[in-house]
Amino acid sequence: MPRSVNAVASRARRKKVLKATKGYFGRGKNVWTVAKNKYEKGLQYAYRDRKAKKREFRKLWIQRINAGARLHGLSYSNLMGLLKKAEIELNRKVLADLAMNHPEAFKAVVEKVK
Repeated sequence: MPRSVNAVASRARRKKVLKATKGYFGRGKNVWTVAKNKYEKGLQYAYRDRKAKKREFRKLWIQRINAGARLHGLSYSNLMGLLKKAEIELNRKVLADLAMNHPEAFKAVVEKVK
């Protein structure tokens, strides 16, 4: 009896990977072994960077809030302390948006806590 190999599933799996690596550079897009390795590495990067993205945005928001606060004579840490003391619960994302796009509203928040 001949050995049974599930060629249909194997081909489908390879097609799925090669479709996902479309647009990769060099042999990474069309050579199965190279494409498979690049695909797996890409999934690792995607997993890692979903976590890193959150850190990056938090850093950006803090920088923007700090810049806005310094225009009004406060540092970031002083402003956050005053906000906590005044029981104003605005998260960093919202504060950064106010500092960037609505400076008059940000100024109102700073004046309220001073």
